[in-house]
Amino acid sequence: MYSGTAVVGRSKTVQEHARVRVRDDGSLLLAVVADTHSAPHPDAAKHLRAQSPDAILHAGDVGDRVVLDGLRAVAPIFAVRGNIDGRTPGVPDVLTVDVVAGDALLLRILLLHIAVDGPRLRADAARLARSVDATLVVCGHSHVPLVARDGDVSIFNPGSIGPRRFRLPIVFGTIHVTRSAVRLAHFDCETGEPWRPNRSVA
Repeated sequence: MYSGTAVVGRSKTVQEHARVRVRDDGSLLLAVVADTHSAPHPDAAKHLRAQSPDAILHAGDVGDRVVLDGLRAVAPIFAVRGNIDGRTPGVPDVLTVDVVAGDALLLRILLLHIAVDGPRLRADAARLARSVDATLVVCGHSHVPLVARDGDVSIFNPGSIGPRRFRLPIVFGTIHVTRSAVRLAHFDCETGEPWRPNRSVA
């Protein structure tokens, strides 16, 4: 389903690259979570499994590695390190994920923990997205669910499925890829129901 190699740059930032192939019908469903902080909501796995995702992206602040083991029981998982996470083999700081159909690239995702300042990309994240030609940046950190656009790059924060922060919702996201569109959505981790807002992006 995927392959990748790690690169350690001068800043000691660990970057990896992965490929995910679409289904035979040309579609792919990625579940997206973040900020579990060692304590994902007890209904998270149930509601994620109900989506039948092809893979799960975790945008950092995993906490205890057992969290990834639990998510891996639902679907293959790709995770990045958040600011509370130590360095762990197989969990880079930055991951580029290519969604492909045969030799055709349908979507390039840049997955990292900290990427936005409000609804816009931070300068460092914007530079990184441009350097790898990503069209979608997926991030965490704020616990605030977000679908936004900054220039020609779409931004998706799934929110948090970990302990509630202030009055923020406990939510996760999905990325539904077809040959003609990419749809981003949020789901309530307590009920499994869609959580608004959601939208389509080119």
